[in-house]
Amino acid sequence: MKFLIGSNPWTNSSVSRILRVVAYSTKTLSRPSASPSNPPDTLNIRIFRSSDPKASIVPVLNQWLEEGKPIKQPTVQVIIRQLRSLRRYKHALELSEYMSEEMKCNITVSDMAVRLDLISKVRGVDQAEKYFNSLPEHMRTFKVYGALLNCYGNHKCLEKAEATMQIMRELRLPISAVSYNVLLNLYHRLGKHDKLDVLMQEMTDKGIKHDAYTNSIRLNSYVSTSDIEGMEKFLTRIENDVEITMGWHAYLIASNAYSKANLTDKALQMLSRAEQLVPQGSIKYAYEVFITVYANLGRKDGVYRIWELYRNLGKFFNSGYLCMISSLVKLDDLDGAERVLAEWESGCSLFDARIPNLMISAYCRKGFVEKAEAYTKRLIERGAIKEPDAFILSSLANGYHMDGQMAKAVESSRSAILTSSSGWKPHTGTLAACLKFLEGENNLEVAKEMLELLNVKGHLSVDVSDRLVRTITDRSVDVGSLDRTEGPSEIPDEESTMDHVDQNEGTS
Repeated sequence: MKFLIGSNPWTNSSVSRILRVVAYSTKTLSRPSASPSNPPDTLNIRIFRSSDPKASIVPVLNQWLEEGKPIKQPTVQVIIRQLRSLRRYKHALELSEYMSEEMKCNITVSDMAVRLDLISKVRGVDQAEKYFNSLPEHMRTFKVYGALLNCYGNHKCLEKAEATMQIMRELRLPISAVSYNVLLNLYHRLGKHDKLDVLMQEMTDKGIKHDAYTNSIRLNSYVSTSDIEGMEKFLTRIENDVEITMGWHAYLIASNAYSKANLTDKALQMLSRAEQLVPQGSIKYAYEVFITVYANLGRKDGVYRIWELYRNLGKFFNSGYLCMISSLVKLDDLDGAERVLAEWESGCSLFDARIPNLMISAYCRKGFVEKAEAYTKRLIERGAIKEPDAFILSSLANGYHMDGQMAKAVESSRSAILTSSSGWKPHTGTLAACLKFLEGENNLEVAKEMLELLNVKGHLSVDVSDRLVRTITDRSVDVGSLDRTEGPSEIPDEESTMDHVDQNEGTS
């Protein structure tokens, strides 16, 4: 088992001494070694072992070729698709560029569409436009234009998206529901709900059928405007349309709308309908969603019922355990969460740091900081981690703060900042309390150092950090201003979007 983590520079602290051990055991949480005498060695396995998102995978490709092993274009195309599904866009783009520039492959229009999409995700809109403009006119097919449209949709470039759609109309390109969905989704995200019906009517006039995505976008727009009556009318209309196959997502959205309106019985009714419509290919994802929704509705019986169905799938998924533990924590069922955690520990072959981090955070928020310490120590003893990372340290700091152990809270907060990387933010309530504590202890140098580190690492806005550094120097820490300005510590989730080039207008 591998957990990439920066070393803790505060190795001699009392918090670190609590958690450090001399011997390492790998019984429960370690990755099992390969039993065959000749383990498989394929290009995609080597690439996926290169898990550092900042490291280039070109050396892996070059090493493969130096060993006299060929790299075939279909293999590269499959790996690119897999990397994109895992959101490893930088590595996917490197492969795409390697395929065309180093391998000198015959690049298809679909390859171009995928590359444009990846450039927009990794390097931004300007570079995506530059690539699009470099393509020969005859290669700018509906797939490439569709990828450009999707780029503008993802980056919320409304005027450019509308202009691209108009060009596609004028060129008489075969625009499908996928392209319309990109623009519909953009209108929805920008709150321009009045434009949805006009565009959907255009689809109808051109004989383009509304698909499940189209209906989901429209239903979601009703939810965002709290228009329950409009949602019910639209739902009835598509239910009665013989040409439309109702998907489970539609009822899930309706359930969400009723839940927000505190109409629990109707929400449960819609959720039951959704369960009956899940296709076999989506069942794993659907079960994870249902577990979360039942937890949001406060229905522990529903959570456990779906969990049993999930376990009967016969496969082990970290995402499911993460979802179940999170749901049980939300329902204040820590005993149940611990049982699921133990099951995960006994069966996992690929360590997922989010699961123990979630449990440690839950312990600290519920006032069980000693349990959080013990579990962190256990992770170290079993070789799952070398030392606690910034997320664990931040959770421990919260626990110490809530327990009144402010010296340990300061120690853990400082260690968290030192070991932190992008994607992490301090819990501002705890940070504010630590700064106030340091002021009371006349230890302004440490307070100033912490704020400067947060500024350097980009975890605080520059103006807030500078202002607080100045106030600390004047012995008047305005911790309240910090608490009002920055949000709580969370691992940010990427916004879910419809990927144009992943649907029928994208890859081959």
